[in-house]
Amino acid sequence: MVDGAPAAESQDALLEAFAERLGAAREERLAQGVLALVGRLHDLIRDLRPTPDEFSAVLGFLTDVGHNTDARRQEWVLLADVLGVSTLVEDLSQSARGRATPSTIAGPFYRPDAPDLPDGADLCRDGRGQPLDIAGQISDLSGAPIPQAVVEIWHANAQGCYENQQPDLQPEFNLRGRFRADASGRFSCRTIRPGGYMLPKDGPVGILFQRLGLGLERPAHIHFRVAAPGFRTLVTHVFDRDDPAIGRDALFAVKPELLGEFRPVSDHPERFALAVRFFLAPETHP
Repeated sequence: MVDGAPAAESQDALLEAFAERLGAAREERLAQGVLALVGRLHDLIRDLRPTPDEFSAVLGFLTDVGHNTDARRQEWVLLADVLGVSTLVEDLSQSARGRATPSTIAGPFYRPDAPDLPDGADLCRDGRGQPLDIAGQISDLSGAPIPQAVVEIWHANAQGCYENQQPDLQPEFNLRGRFRADASGRFSCRTIRPGGYMLPKDGPVGILFQRLGLGLERPAHIHFRVAAPGFRTLVTHVFDRDDPAIGRDALFAVKPELLGEFRPVSDHPERFALAVRFFLAPETHP
């Protein structure tokens, strides 16, 4: 023993003992993951040498994250998002897909029950915001059109709030809907130009990031989910390239391929237009 610290042999023995206990685990992949996690935690603790009070504070933070998680708010997902973990998982899952449009996290405001709408329909149900026309094309990796693809769209209003965040202030299904591309893989709709927003500051994750001096901004964006038989389902964002927060997205989701131009319509300067094209990878693509 040196300065009261446990010997390295004793520290290694803890991990070896834990690994031995995992030997009887029936799920090998789960056991491998848990052992890797425990090993890295032990390394981190050896490197940082937290005091008992500091360790207690960490446990208190994790407890608060759990207490702030319910059906309407997912603080654990928020923590994974702002640490870049969620985006890393997405990036690793789509490696070597070449021309395929990058996928991103779906975010907490997706609803699988969005209504089916005819091509060209208006997503805006309260008439508030600058009008935006969206025209899209769904293609395979060779550029050929994918007919009849199902395209789901959802986004925040001009103040950066989603409809299911404000059930008393926005109409049901405001700024969301489901479309089917035509035989040429094209779809269109009308909506309004979304605003960017700040992630919640009032929970343990927001408080931690404020203590660290880290931003919680999300630049304006529109979510898309595109599905077609024989292709991997794509969940992605298209970001407003002119948003001042485009270089500091708190969720690390901005990629060059996902920058969109919200351009004024020449004969209607108060109206904007956005053209998007998505390339889907086949299900068998590595």
